[in-house]
Amino acid sequence: MTATHAPDARPLRLVVISAGTSVPSSTRMLADRLTSATREALKRHGQDVDVTVLEVRGLAHEVVDATFTRFPGDKLRAALEEIARADGVIAVTPTYNQSFSGLFKSFFDVIDPGTLTGVPVALGATGGTVRHSLSIDFALRPMFAYLKADVVPTSVFAASEDFGAVATGGDGDSLASRADRVGTELADFMLRFAGVTGGAVAPTRADEGRGRRSDDDEFGDFVPMGDLLGGAS
Repeated sequence: MTATHAPDARPLRLVVISAGTSVPSSTRMLADRLTSATREALKRHGQDVDVTVLEVRGLAHEVVDATFTRFPGDKLRAALEEIARADGVIAVTPTYNQSFSGLFKSFFDVIDPGTLTGVPVALGATGGTVRHSLSIDFALRPMFAYLKADVVPTSVFAASEDFGAVATGGDGDSLASRADRVGTELADFMLRFAGVTGGAVAPTRADEGRGRRSDDDEFGDFVPMGDLLGGAS
């Protein structure tokens, strides 16, 4: 697929959300792999990309404050504005108790409803053992489906043993191969979302409403139960 540009086409905006809590962090390492794969895939289409990395650990205090006050601090507000402008998002969390971390969930709890509607999202998670690998499918995917994000088909779970493992040629299950697959899918979704490719059908950032719906739009056709039952005998 060849990307089609206007002469003054802007770089696409990719926001990377890493909820690792340590330094260095395997969660950040996985996020960086997915970012590199996406950048390379977009480059193959001749498309530039601006990447913003959000370390949720550095926003933890403001996330907690915003949970209670609903008013984000300066750093958190800037982070949320980056997400609102994104053409694509990479979200990576460590796995705790077979699910996403509380910090990861709390961060997405303070994002305004509708912000991620239609936005391409790639998911990743890390954990000590592959026994936690299904956490993406039963924890992360349902949450992002509720947020109405457009999640790419492939996700990556990276166990401790995946980092530093030597991949043999043609090993489709290696961390590098899986990351490349996610990067390719996310790049395609981002190009379509931004309206860069011909025949784009997804909501685009160039649209007036950016494909989003407010809470008022969401329930604009709501009919109270009493009215529904009004004609019942």
